[in-house]
Amino acid sequence: MDTKEIEARVAAARELHEKGLNCCQSVVMAYADKLPIDNESAMKMASAFGRGISGLRETCGCVTGMAMVCGLCGQGMMVKGLGNRFKEENGDLNCYRLLQLQGKDHSCNDLVACAARLLGETL
Repeated sequence: MDTKEIEARVAAARELHEKGLNCCQSVVMAYADKLPIDNESAMKMASAFGRGISGLRETCGCVTGMAMVCGLCGQGMMVKGLGNRFKEENGDLNCYRLLQLQGKDHSCNDLVACAARLLGETL
């Protein structure tokens, strides 16, 4: 994927998040045109994974969203590498711990943008 397309997807993910989609949905929907399912199904699939899996504050929804996109695109083997890169850039994969870092290095919207960028660089 070229830089211009990646930047457009990052901007789309940020905008979706700002409009109220959860982190997972924002990442997934930024790549909805690449998925072999319709938008409504993609939204529903990702709806329960915001705020660290339905508010449990476990694995970050951005990471879950990356995994969903990779799996649906037949690139499931890329998830571990993407997760490692996300952790290197943001300090953790856990929603609760990432929220503790908020304001120091990033916001949830920045995490959404990071995940969208990493997907673009990988797919």
